[in-house]
Amino acid sequence: MRALQIAATGMSAQQMRVEVISNNLANMSTTGYNARRADFADLHYQQMARPGTVSASNGAVLPTGIQLGLGVRPAAVSMQLAQGALSATGGDLDVAIDGEGYLEVTLPSGQPAYTRDGALKRSGEGLIVTSDGYPVSPEIVIPQDARSLSINKDGEVYAYFDGTVEAQLLGQFTMTGFTNPKGLEAIGSNLFVETEASGPGIQSTAGADGLGQLRQGYLEESSVDAVKEITDLIEAQRGYELNSKVISAADQMLAATSQVR
Repeated sequence: MRALQIAATGMSAQQMRVEVISNNLANMSTTGYNARRADFADLHYQQMARPGTVSASNGAVLPTGIQLGLGVRPAAVSMQLAQGALSATGGDLDVAIDGEGYLEVTLPSGQPAYTRDGALKRSGEGLIVTSDGYPVSPEIVIPQDARSLSINKDGEVYAYFDGTVEAQLLGQFTMTGFTNPKGLEAIGSNLFVETEASGPGIQSTAGADGLGQLRQGYLEESSVDAVKEITDLIEAQRGYELNSKVISAADQMLAATSQVR
């Protein structure tokens, strides 16, 4: 009874879909989060009679054949690239990326990572870091006596000091783009690392080479559409129930077969 195994793969697929949806809903308030989508593909086919097989002595061939599918399998969980809404915060170290691209940060291992989370902080040494304390590359240090900061759309960071009119340039944020951003590996904490699928990072300045510009005093909200996720959740739940009914029906058929006298 192949229906048991086929329906089991269907239930497993819908379970994975629910897990992806639950992760999206859990990250509705995560800065710069892009929703994920589970993609599926049909499994192998058992060829009972291959299409095109000669079926008669006069050379007639089977127009369709008999191909029995064996279920479904996960194909990918892909990131849906979309610009989240920009929310005004007024923070001098809050920067939103308006467009494509990522900020580069340096992990404790020295490996570069990439993020769209612009909720930056200032360390005890004045270094601009992420919420987890990872320094943003290139490293920019804010002097202790700086009165205020200004970050323009090109990523240039200026500091204002008491007794002076002109601002002092402290450095400039760089932006990194990828040929295939969906190929980046998510490692948590709003961070991604480069993979062979993503291609090498292409570093440039904000607003150049197709990269987005920076907006000081804003943060990019999650791109999760709650209504769509709830609709998908109901659909996945119904799909799970239907596959479970197939298992019940197959079990009843097996029971009827065993009771034949």
